[in-house]
Amino acid sequence: MGALPCVHNTHGWRGFSLKGDNWQVFFPLTSRMSTTSLDRRGLAAAVFAYAVWGVFPLYWALLKDVPPAQVIAHRVVWCMALVAVWLWLVEGRGWLSRALSGKRVLPMLAASSLVISINWGLYVWAVTNGHVLDASLGYFINPLANVLAGVLFLREKLTRPQWIAVALAALGVLWLTFMHGKLPWIALVLAGTFCIYGLIRKVAAVEAVPGLALESLILLLPALAWLFWCESQGAGAFGHGGTSRNVLLIVGGALTALPLIGFAFGARRLPYSTIGLIQFIAPTLQMFCALAMGERFSLEQFAGYALIWIGLAVYILDIWNRSRRNA
Repeated sequence: MGALPCVHNTHGWRGFSLKGDNWQVFFPLTSRMSTTSLDRRGLAAAVFAYAVWGVFPLYWALLKDVPPAQVIAHRVVWCMALVAVWLWLVEGRGWLSRALSGKRVLPMLAASSLVISINWGLYVWAVTNGHVLDASLGYFINPLANVLAGVLFLREKLTRPQWIAVALAALGVLWLTFMHGKLPWIALVLAGTFCIYGLIRKVAAVEAVPGLALESLILLLPALAWLFWCESQGAGAFGHGGTSRNVLLIVGGALTALPLIGFAFGARRLPYSTIGLIQFIAPTLQMFCALAMGERFSLEQFAGYALIWIGLAVYILDIWNRSRRNA
């Protein structure tokens, strides 16, 4: 999220050490990645991913009668089916061996699949149990974690306006946390797990779709085993709740795959700090979803969100001005 090689590497990555030179095999250095011009396709893919994630609460709320563990298992199964067919049609039967050809791909994606499954499970549980605003707060905190990871681990550089934007967003998050009145554990776990996932997917030497297929393949057997066990206990959701529920569970696979592909595509082509700020799109939309679903939103909470929005506007304006000057 001479070190790990990057597929289609265009950024001149070098080894990065967390402590001395002992960790060079795990993290690349992207300090040379320019903030003055952005990969437009990567930017579009990242914006698409976060927009879809932003309206997810409305979709998962339709499955609130299905246990979260089964929802996650179905996401894995149907996501795997979708990406496997796509890769077989586009890249042929050799996609798996090519995807595994990069150094340390399998252990890194095993770690990312575990982290994203924890994130998915908690997120679906939060949405179906009336904690959409808590989940939204987590994804407001996450961009700050991404920016911090980009600066500390990948040595990305921020301009003065971008530091001001990050400071404004941090103040907004601190205010929202203070208004929360207690340790927001849902938000912190969601933010932490997705930050780790994004960092792994950024540095893993595998492209977006094959990487997602490998993650789904790693999780496939546990997911199928869980679904068969639920069915044997008479608690299976698929095939027992009408056609609409079955369709929702199947389509959930596509809604899982498409934004994750977009995110991984964008994360490999944009500075990780930029990814962090773009992510504010998702929790802002989630906040509106929470309001539509009947959760309360006070004037004090609005003040925190306003600081975050102002920070995001400052960041985007700085990127826009630099892109125009560069052009």
